[in-house]
Amino acid sequence: MRITRTAAVFALGLMLGGAGPADSPVNVPEPEGLYTGPTHGYTPATLKGATVLDLKGLEALLPEKPVLLDVVLADRKPAGFPANRPWLPTHRSLPDAIWLPGAGEVPLAPAQEEAFLARVAALTGGDKARPVVTFCRPECWGSWNAGKRLVAAGYSRAYWFPLGVEGWQDDHDTAAVKPDPQWVAASGTPER
Repeated sequence: MRITRTAAVFALGLMLGGAGPADSPVNVPEPEGLYTGPTHGYTPATLKGATVLDLKGLEALLPEKPVLLDVVLADRKPAGFPANRPWLPTHRSLPDAIWLPGAGEVPLAPAQEEAFLARVAALTGGDKARPVVTFCRPECWGSWNAGKRLVAAGYSRAYWFPLGVEGWQDDHDTAAVKPDPQWVAASGTPER
């Protein structure tokens, strides 16, 4: 029996449509707790207890001087990198951002979790109503987890900017930043 072209196209559309939602970045369910899977991958469109910002929303919030927390992981020194050469990785971020590399990882050791919350408390002056924005890179769970930690700690104005550094630099300049020395010292996070 001969299948018509229309029927074949219809069948292909049904097969592709059936596979779509599981792979769709708009249909990722929000986990109950912290996300423990791979750091990079599609993230939910929401973060319960926090406000999700697009670029315009972040721009509108900036006059309030929010604490900007960049949780991008630091680059690792490549294996076999010559010992007689300097390792000088550069990380670019939003201007005035505080870089806490790895603060969105799961799990964090209890001492690192305490160091994260203590550092945020210091940056906000202990004001849990001060706006705090977490970000990383697009499709990165690290900033989602950092935002989730803030919500759990009682921060009433936690914001998540899922577009991350790349979403910012589409319209704005970035600045070279160094890891926050107080975070590195308190958390035991190695400078890579």
